Amino acid sequence: MVGGRSERESRRSTAAANVVVPFPRSTSGARFDLARFVPSGRSLLVSFGIVVAGAAAYWIAVASPVFAVDRVEVKGAPPPVAHEVLVATRELVGTSLVAVDAGEVEAKVAAIPSVAAVSVDRAFPSTLVVRVAPERPIAVARRSHLSWLVAPSGKVIRQVERGAKPMLPRLWLRRAVEVRPGGALPPTVETSVRVLAAADRVGFLRRIRGVRREDDELTVVLRRGIEVRLGAAVDLALKITIAGRVLPHVRHAITYVDVSVPERPVAGYESQPSG
Repeated sequence: MVGGRSERESRRSTAAANVVVPFPRSTSGARFDLARFVPSGRSLLVSFGIVVAGAAAYWIAVASPVFAVDRVEVKGAPPPVAHEVLVATRELVGTSLVAVDAGEVEAKVAAIPSVAAVSVDRAFPSTLVVRVAPERPIAVARRSHLSWLVAPSGKVIRQVERGAKPMLPRLWLRRAVEVRPGGALPPTVETSVRVLAAADRVGFLRRIRGVRREDDELTVVLRRGIEVRLGAAVDLALKITIAGRVLPHVRHAITYVDVSVPERPVAGYESQPSG
């Protein structure tokens, strides 16, 4: 019995070990149906119709005289600068407002020396709006009998008549220096422009008659005749601010204020040499 039972149990174990579990077959309802993710013919037709309609509407807007530019409106610029902008954009009159390339127009207007910044907008049906920030002159550069307005960036704005803008400081240029509107001044003169820009930021510009540079030493000459010695071209705004605070507390007899070392400003006078 014991032997028989052991033999039956052995056959049962062998049969259990040889059982194969079949992989369940997928039914037609459980199949991955790609057709569900493919747009129907109707959807494709509707999408194509929208694209065609949009293209047709754009073509009509471009070709229609209703959206043709009939005027360019310049905002934010004084009359002389506005005139320059109108001259630069006059070829746009009659073209479609829809087809105007705003970036191209902005680049063209920004190339005008008297323009600091520009943006272009469309005012339908037929107006192109050009907003301009004009360059602000900070000095007059002089070379012989010629004069030019100079921006805080050192860019030459335009030529002016001799004696124009008498309240602006003068920058004297050598005869060999080439000057053209839209161009930059030489690096040596740009340093003087930096001095004037710093003075403008602290409200000191109108007190300055000019800037002198000898080697690496900068000197500001005031309208009162007093010299403000700045030294090297570093910490310019700080030095000019200190000079502005020192000047009201010194006697009129002084001829200079030295702020080359901002922590130790010095005021004094130089006696005239005898003979």
